[in-house]
Amino acid sequence: MRLLFLVLFVLVGLIQYPLWLGKGGWFKVWDLQRQVAEQRETNEGLRARNAALEAEVRDLEGGTGAIEERARGELGMMREGEVFVQVLPQNVHPPAGGASVATGGAAKPATPARSGAAAAKPSANAAGTAPRH
Repeated sequence: MRLLFLVLFVLVGLIQYPLWLGKGGWFKVWDLQRQVAEQRETNEGLRARNAALEAEVRDLEGGTGAIEERARGELGMMREGEVFVQVLPQNVHPPAGGASVATGGAAKPATPARSGAAAAKPSANAAGTAPRH
């Protein structure tokens, strides 16, 4: 009787092995489901990034607003007739010839023309001079 019980127990164990630990077993399925979920999250992030890049490409192809924004932000360019104003933090002194060029003498504290980070953004013309044409 014990031998029969032991044989049946071993047979049940042998039948269960492929179900749990085999090539298509539950542990493998759970691991693959986790990998698929991670890949879906990655794909969603990449889809969002691609959509943003596609919108930027369409804007660059069709409109001049994005081109002008890039020229101003990355290259420090200005339109003809514009005046460059750089707002310095309170504890920073202006460069030697920068502020006195526009005022003709004594340096006056600059008043920000508009609020936000765009007014304090440094540019290629940081000395405060207008570009020459």
